[in-house]
Amino acid sequence: MAKRPKPVHQLTAAQFDTMFPDEHACRAYLQARRWPDGVHCPRCGNPAVYDLPSRKWHWQCEQCAPDGYRFSLLVGTVFENTNKPLRDWYRVIHLMLTSKKGMSALQIYRFMGFGSYKTAWGMCHKVRVALIEDIEQLGGVVEVDETFIGGLARNKHKDKRGKGGGTGGIGSGKTPVVGAVRRKGNIVARVVQNVRADTLTEFVREAVSHKVSLLCTDSWVGYKHLGDEFPHASVDHKQGEYVRSVAYYEKDAVVVGAVHTNTIEGFWSIFKRGIVGSLHKVSRKYMPLYVAEFQFRYNNRENADIFGTAIAGC
Repeated sequence: MAKRPKPVHQLTAAQFDTMFPDEHACRAYLQARRWPDGVHCPRCGNPAVYDLPSRKWHWQCEQCAPDGYRFSLLVGTVFENTNKPLRDWYRVIHLMLTSKKGMSALQIYRFMGFGSYKTAWGMCHKVRVALIEDIEQLGGVVEVDETFIGGLARNKHKDKRGKGGGTGGIGSGKTPVVGAVRRKGNIVARVVQNVRADTLTEFVREAVSHKVSLLCTDSWVGYKHLGDEFPHASVDHKQGEYVRSVAYYEKDAVVVGAVHTNTIEGFWSIFKRGIVGSLHKVSRKYMPLYVAEFQFRYNNRENADIFGTAIAGC
């Protein structure tokens, strides 16, 4: 049996309260994360800015405006123009990151005691936008797979069914999502319009390096031409084949490895359980934001400072 990896200890509730006892501590943390090399102008990047003695956490840049450009710590972040204290924002981010399968806006609304559900909903979506990350092209052994998220069209109201009437993936009215994951590495997942060959090939070209050692998929017809550009191998789930051995080149040496899509299917399992068990309903319009949230948590699963990484992206 494979040795279970040691868990990565994230920020606990007690540690959170110790690190952020008040608003001043929250602002100091944001400044350190946003400008680790010192405060600079968010407009022109000028590092020669000076504090405004009359307004704490405000600076002025003389380079990009004749009369000087004044800016605050929050300008250009998801916290700009908010009427909520940073400590509330940090608590929401902490809850979203420590919940492996996500936390719904309604649950956060109840937990935080906000005045309205819309407040929690808006804050969660702004955080999800901040969690969108640029991932370098994947190398090594990469698995690619597609899945379908959402309810069947036949179970929806007539004005929301569209043309989907099937019970499976294609034609069911569900939202298609495609993903690529490097084994023991990062994942890249995207919402797509369909799972035709041209759509899937375009995604693979964007997410996967041509120097990849091996590209593993299932036997879906949309992947059959990937072998023209990548070292490609597949398994046929319809025939009961879920893993098989294949020889491929890695660092100019021939190695024998397993062809399967278990890693990417594990991510789909987490995502779908989050949709069904925590979020309950996700529209196609906002699906990319939820995909970005789950992708961020997955890619930072071994990052003990995942909270700091999220704040730096805000």
